[in-house]
Amino acid sequence: MNSSTSTTASNSHAVSLLIASKKGAFILRSNETRDQWELRGPFFLGHIIHHFVCDPRDKTLLVAAKTGHLGPTVFRSSDGGETWQEAAKPPAFAKAEEGQKGLVVDHVFWLTPGHASEPGVWYAGTSPQGLFRSADGGATWDSVDGFNENPMRSAWVGGLGDGTPDGPKMHSVLVDPRDARHMYIGMSGGGVFESVDQGQSWTPLNTGSIVTFLPDPNPEYGQDPHCVRLHPLAPDVLYQQNHCGIYRMDRREGRWIRIGDNMPQEVGDIGFPMVLHPRDPNTAWVFPMDGTQVWPRTSPDGKPAAYVTRDAGQSWQRLDRGLPASQAWFTVFRQAMTADECASVGIYFGTTCGEIWASTNEGEDWQCIARHLPHIYAVEAINFAL
Repeated sequence: MNSSTSTTASNSHAVSLLIASKKGAFILRSNETRDQWELRGPFFLGHIIHHFVCDPRDKTLLVAAKTGHLGPTVFRSSDGGETWQEAAKPPAFAKAEEGQKGLVVDHVFWLTPGHASEPGVWYAGTSPQGLFRSADGGATWDSVDGFNENPMRSAWVGGLGDGTPDGPKMHSVLVDPRDARHMYIGMSGGGVFESVDQGQSWTPLNTGSIVTFLPDPNPEYGQDPHCVRLHPLAPDVLYQQNHCGIYRMDRREGRWIRIGDNMPQEVGDIGFPMVLHPRDPNTAWVFPMDGTQVWPRTSPDGKPAAYVTRDAGQSWQRLDRGLPASQAWFTVFRQAMTADECASVGIYFGTTCGEIWASTNEGEDWQCIARHLPHIYAVEAINFAL
């Protein structure tokens, strides 16, 4: 979730969902009681939008776009999406020396607003795995050389190479709300890494996270996290949905614990998204997918459901009331599930079939609030109407 968290919350609050899709971006906004929704857009029709994010500090909107004529870039809007400006200097790796093969950004995949003390700062993760920083609200982007030019980079990301279906990713760029210099990143593949000097240097943070597809299932790096989340009110609490399970970490202990072992065995603990309750570090939602055999990446048995833990992963509850009971073979991607900040937390997810599903009672009941959209990559909730 890319919005600020308050200690008080109300159910009478308009919510906007920022939707990134394979064919453009949309805004879905609710009324005050979240029982009626209005769709705006599309923006950038025909372009691939991987992420659509609002800066909680000044309400600037940024989209990560892969366009046919401009290539991978970022657009920004300071008027709620009425007008957009392309970045004058999009994220790009340094040009390789003559005769050398260099890295080229295929697409910008992840956007994260910077620390509250640094207005205008943003971070972007790319495919192939690269980290970039903007200090002017997304207008220009510079390489974070502490990662991109690190002599260990090729070793860190070498576990999967280009094996990820649509390219390896830098995702889950997290900034500790207590300290702008303290950051985490997740990479598919490569694992989770930590920096305490604002990206000048990085350390693998993968102890306890297994890799079933490598000869050594417990390497220092080479894991495949799908999504990593940090709780804003308890920043030492981290959750991870991994290619090989669901994990939780208390950073003070420094070891991932596989809380997905407590999921029903017939469902398993494989999936993409991970969503945290805005006020309770022990509550989290996931959306499992079929991870057996050829990894079809669809709802297990065609029976979609979210699962919630309210005790830090010791137990899980299935949440499927209102969802299709059978023959629903969609996927929910890592950025395509989110939560709002209302008193009864709203949970939202988008599917590869172009549907948006919503629950305004923390997953107990679901309803489809938008249909017939393009294949959805990401959904972000903000607690005001755009």
